[in-house]
Order: sequence, then C-alpha cells, then structure tokens
Amino acid sequence: MDRNHHKPLHVTAAVITVSTTRTEETDVSGCIIKDLLEKAEIEIMHYAVIPDDMERIRSEVYTALGEASCIIVTGGTGLTSDDCTIEAITPLLEKKMDGFGELFRLKSYEEIGTAAILSRAAAGIIGGRAVFCIPGSSKAVTLATREIIIPEIRHILTHASQ
Repeated sequence: MDRNHHKPLHVTAAVITVSTTRTEETDVSGCIIKDLLEKAEIEIMHYAVIPDDMERIRSEVYTALGEASCIIVTGGTGLTSDDCTIEAITPLLEKKMDGFGELFRLKSYEEIGTAAILSRAAAGIIGGRAVFCIPGSSKAVTLATREIIIPEIRHILTHASQ
C-alpha cells in the first residue's frame, strides 16, 4: 500500500515493561519508548511495569488493548528461564508480523553482530491493534521504536483495521 493511501489515524500507545528488577523509577527503556512516541505525536494511554509472569503479562496486554491501538511490550524476550513474554503473547496474536522480528534482528545484527540471534522480537495484530514484543535493552528499544514501529505504525493500523 502506497503511503498516500494511509487512513488518517489517531494512534495511541501503551508501553508495558516486563521485568522482575525494574520499577517505574528505574525503567530507562520504558522511558525511552514513551519519549520517542511522544516526539512522534503518539499519545501514551497506558504504562505499566510488571514481573515476568505469563498471566500478568496477558492481563496487562488485554487492559492495554482497551486503551491503545499500539502496544509495545519490552523485556522478557530473551532465553533465560524466566523470560516468558513471547510465550504469553504469541498465542494471542490473530495475525503475526514475521517481518518485524526479521527486520529487527537484521538491524540488530548491523549493530551487535551475531548476538542478534538471541532476540525473539515478535509482533502481530489482536483485535485490529498492533502488539510489539521487543527486548528490554536501551539500544533495542531505541532501534525498534524509532526505526521500525514509528515509521510503520499508521501503515500497519490501516491494514489491521480493514
């Protein structure tokens, strides 16, 4: 779809940080995402810091879906035993955007080399809303939000709402 065919959309966002160690006061990555979205004139409707717990993650995402059209979940996407964001979210996705994870890993590879294979970044659509699961590092959230999510969110939501 040509960018000239995008629907005029008011994009709203939710930011959910998944971490057993961070709080709202120490959530640097969540703050980076919120700052980048606000600079792009995307209103933040919901923000939370929650522990690595599948039911808690799903509950928070369902809450966010009622408030925002773009949900960014950061953290809990790695390979440690407590990382469960991907396991919590991917079964809920009605449509997967495989290209998001592929592009994120490609761009990550350009920055960090082969360690990019450890990323399980994923995205998809739930009820016409976009949900992104990204790693929790400052570099990762900056890369995903600034270089992929913000440039494409209106395009994604135009398709998702049809």
